[in-house]
Amino acid sequence: MSGSNRLASFSKVAGTHIPVGTPCECLADFFRQEILKHHQCLEQQREYFSDVAINQAEQALMRILEQVECLCQREDACQIIGELLKKFDAVTKLSAWTEPQQLN
Repeated sequence: MSGSNRLASFSKVAGTHIPVGTPCECLADFFRQEILKHHQCLEQQREYFSDVAINQAEQALMRILEQVECLCQREDACQIIGELLKKFDAVTKLSAWTEPQQLN
């Protein structure tokens, strides 16, 4: 699967929204965006990982995207999803990246 097709499939799942007005809608949207950032970062580093490692990471990210609404309904949603994102950050190093517009 090409990079654009993978990103499109992630975006399709990430575009799944819970009904407007539910308390966890903003939280779910925030976590979806964070998961997508990790996927984009993984795509940019594809050459450094095996195809098996990339596929496993993408499958895990997809599972989280599919379950984000359900997870956000938990009292400990921020803790649970935060821990998952930290595990992905260990691979993608997203938190270490600085966006160019933030440089002085």
